[in-house]
Amino acid sequence: MDRPARLIVLGKQGSGKGTQCVRISQHFKVPHISTGDMLRAAVKSGTPLGEKVQRTMEAGELISDEIILEMIAARLREPDAATHGFVFDGFPRTVGQADRLDAALLPASIDVVVSLEIPTAVVVARIAQRRTCASCGRVYSLAVPPELDWICDTCHGEVVQREDDSEEAVTRRLALYDAQTAPLIARYRAAGKLAAIEATGTVEEVAGRVISCLEDHLGAARSDT
Repeated sequence: MDRPARLIVLGKQGSGKGTQCVRISQHFKVPHISTGDMLRAAVKSGTPLGEKVQRTMEAGELISDEIILEMIAARLREPDAATHGFVFDGFPRTVGQADRLDAALLPASIDVVVSLEIPTAVVVARIAQRRTCASCGRVYSLAVPPELDWICDTCHGEVVQREDDSEEAVTRRLALYDAQTAPLIARYRAAGKLAAIEATGTVEEVAGRVISCLEDHLGAARSDT
């Protein structure tokens, strides 16, 4: 690419956001930055920030914006993100976080925000079929189970349905996501940054829509500079 691509992917749980971020990362040669992965890596690192994250999680409290933004700022200073850009997965979640991200990026800015659009009923049905290894976290489904009697193919742990994957729990989380994210989507739409993409269909079909849309947006942005 001629210049860094700074991208965000928004989407409900079960929309395929993480999978599409991986495809975007590979296609545009930009790092895939997942706040969930960053939190787990911080805890594992044993750094002062990691210890702070661990204490917060062990207390059953939400990770504060300050901690998340401290991690994000440090990640943006790393050479790969500074040179090539990034695709954010799961961040920002609120307008306040988006404002802080904009400030951290100055004089640069976000190029495109992809919003993966999928009906809530489809997501609920998809997640209700999901099964997860209790040991390593590998994800399966009723349609694509492990090879042997719900024993993980990777680590031989037990594959179960997580409590928070029940239909009731998923419906609650999706309602919270809609409430939090609606203002964020409106913000990026008003700024001319939003690209709404239909997220139903196969992984390959959705990836084709996403990549084509991003190439169009980034090409237009490059021609304006």
